[in-house]
Amino acid sequence: MLPTRLEIIPTQGVIPAVLAKVPTSTTLTVTCLPHHGVERTMETAVALAGHGFTVVPHLAARAIGSREQLARLIRSAAGAGIAEIFAIGGDTAVPAGPYSSSESLMREIVELSGRTIKLGVAGYPEGHPSISRLQLMESLQAKAELADHVVTQMCFSVPTIAEYIAGLRSEGVLLPVWAGVAGSAPRTKLVFLATKIGVGSSLRFITGKGALGRQLLSGSRYQPGALIRDLTSLPKPPDGIHLYTFNALDAVDSRP
Repeated sequence: MLPTRLEIIPTQGVIPAVLAKVPTSTTLTVTCLPHHGVERTMETAVALAGHGFTVVPHLAARAIGSREQLARLIRSAAGAGIAEIFAIGGDTAVPAGPYSSSESLMREIVELSGRTIKLGVAGYPEGHPSISRLQLMESLQAKAELADHVVTQMCFSVPTIAEYIAGLRSEGVLLPVWAGVAGSAPRTKLVFLATKIGVGSSLRFITGKGALGRQLLSGSRYQPGALIRDLTSLPKPPDGIHLYTFNALDAVDSRP
């Protein structure tokens, strides 16, 4: 069975929910959304680390206002025993400070931390709505020397994920790859989210009426078990599963 991490959103009340429903042996990642900001992400991550979880906060480059703020965030992480950060560019149109990309953020984190913090980066098996595939590959190649692993965007297609990993290897990107998989959620919610982030081509796996579509659905809900099982069975499977929970912790079950 592949190792699994759970991604949570730092909403109000999520910490008590995690403590009630998730064992402390679980690795958690904490998102950084524009309307929440980096401070709430780090506060949530530090609090969960204090309860014994291994936690990976997401930091969005364009949401950080200054080098001083970044240094303080890194000190907070280090003080809580957090040893890994997931670096993203962020969805904010105009940078709040000096970091306009995940690469610039990563280089600063390496300098400020003395490379004591591991770094994860995003991968896009189905591309990005506003960035060309060539640009995505060139960016990932540039960040490979700084990164410790890649986490893919949410995807519903095993062949697409397998082809993406093979493509990275052929381009010399040898980083471990964690496959981004949606947790159990209403199908309508996933259709909305997947369309918004540009993974529409694999939506046929949850909207179609074929055997695989039926296998991934329980009534009107998507269930990830079959997808995880098929990923695990690949000749060259991903290094782990990054499960997007949408904070539906009652429905979390990463078993294949």
